[in-house]
Order: sequence, then C-alpha cells, then structure tokens
Amino acid sequence: MITEGNISEIFNLLKGIGHSIDSLNKRAEGIEKRLERLEKVDSIEHRVTSNQIDITDIKDALERMEEMQSAKIENALQQLLEKAEVKNNSEFSTIHKRLDSHLLKLGRVEEEMLMVQQEKC
Repeated sequence: MITEGNISEIFNLLKGIGHSIDSLNKRAEGIEKRLERLEKVDSIEHRVTSNQIDITDIKDALERMEEMQSAKIENALQQLLEKAEVKNNSEFSTIHKRLDSHLLKLGRVEEEMLMVQQEKC
C-alpha cells in the first residue's frame, strides 16, 4: 500500500535525484569549458610550434641568400678588379711607349746639339 509517507519519501528521493542531475550537469558544463580551453591551448601551442619551424626555415633561407649575394658581390668585385688591372696595364704600356719615343727624340736632339757645337768650334 502506498501511504502519504511513502509518497513524500519518493517525492524527496525524486527531488534529490533532480538536484544530483543538476549538479552533474553543472560539473559537465565546467568540464566542457575546461576542455574547450585546453583545445585552444593545444591549438595555440601547435601554431607556435609551426611558426617557430617556419621562422627557422625563413632564417636559414635568408642566410643562404645572403651568402649567395655575398659570393656574387665578391665575384663581381674580383672581375671588376681584373678588368681594371688589364685596362691599367694597357694604359701604362701605352704611356711607357710614348715616354720611350720622347726619350729617343730628346736623345737625337741632344746628339744634334753636340754635333752643332763641335762644328762651331
């Protein structure tokens, strides 16, 4: 037989179960929020790790480019110096030939002057 006491007991039990379910729902919501935050943290850590790899790769690529540019500049300067040396050598050669011809002319004039002086004496 169901009595009023039994009904109130069942009602109290049902109320307790309802409170327990509400409590479990609140805990589940808290756990879900924590999991969402952890997922965000994992996502951020993944992005940071990926970006660090990307930055390292970019740094390496820039260093290689700098080395290649330095080598190209060094090579260009070396070629420029070689061309300048060849040009200077040819110009010096021309200057030496002209000086030699002028010295020969001066020598002839000096010789003629000596010959004229000897004829006068």
